[in-house]
Amino acid sequence: MSDGPAAGGRPAVVRPRSAVAALVAAVALGLATGRFVLPPPPGATGHPAAPPGAAAGGASQGASAPATPGGPGPAPASPASGAGSASPTGSTGPVTTANLLGPAAFGPDLDSGRIHVTDRYGDGSYANAACAGEKTLGQTLGGPGARFRGLMTSSRTSPDDSTVAADIGGQVAREVAADARSPSLAQNYSERLLLEEVPCQEQAPGHWVYGRTTTLQLAPDVTARWMGVYPGSLNTAGSAPEGKEPCGGIAVLRSGTHYGVLEVHACLGTAAMDRVVRAALSQL
Repeated sequence: MSDGPAAGGRPAVVRPRSAVAALVAAVALGLATGRFVLPPPPGATGHPAAPPGAAAGGASQGASAPATPGGPGPAPASPASGAGSASPTGSTGPVTTANLLGPAAFGPDLDSGRIHVTDRYGDGSYANAACAGEKTLGQTLGGPGARFRGLMTSSRTSPDDSTVAADIGGQVAREVAADARSPSLAQNYSERLLLEEVPCQEQAPGHWVYGRTTTLQLAPDVTARWMGVYPGSLNTAGSAPEGKEPCGGIAVLRSGTHYGVLEVHACLGTAAMDRVVRAALSQL
């Protein structure tokens, strides 16, 4: 601030007796509080002194104020602009139908209003028999029953399994999920289920084939690994072609103690598959 003339053009005058009194009062206040603050020099305005520790020029906007003894601490900082919500935590407890993928997940690509859902509990096949060989979940893992869900564009189902469409062309997706009762066992089960499908990444030319494994992780114990499926017409070298879009695929899911397999029969490309798998993993 300038020490020039005060308003009206007349220099500010501080009487000697008043200055001495102010200095004595400041020293007395310093002895009482441990902090010495001298009065402002002649001509200075009445702005309060900056608190100790404040940056020159004042605290930046949004900085927290220092805590006062006996008072509340500094307010928590606001999340950074664009920051996402906290990561999901792994699921626990029995798997219910609420943990299974719904028709809405296919909405951007298919008419979800035409997708019928059938559920059952028990055992059954979970993989395509034309590659890995048809097995039931119990045969592979030896565990208890699981939740099976079929998503179909027709209400006609197989007499052997209500989650399988009578006409395979009407199958949109099929999911099986169960609870392993411990996160470590769920991880073990998901790894074993993935290993069952890995051989399908290499097949004789002309046979359908799975593409490379893509990992999707929403939290340390919330993970999906999925592979797109390619028709035999694109398999000319014994493996999935580079730079081509898949037509559906398979995903192995794990969330806490829950694990499962999602087979997508609808012809979805990479972006759509990633979106559907993410929805299934979030639901599980």
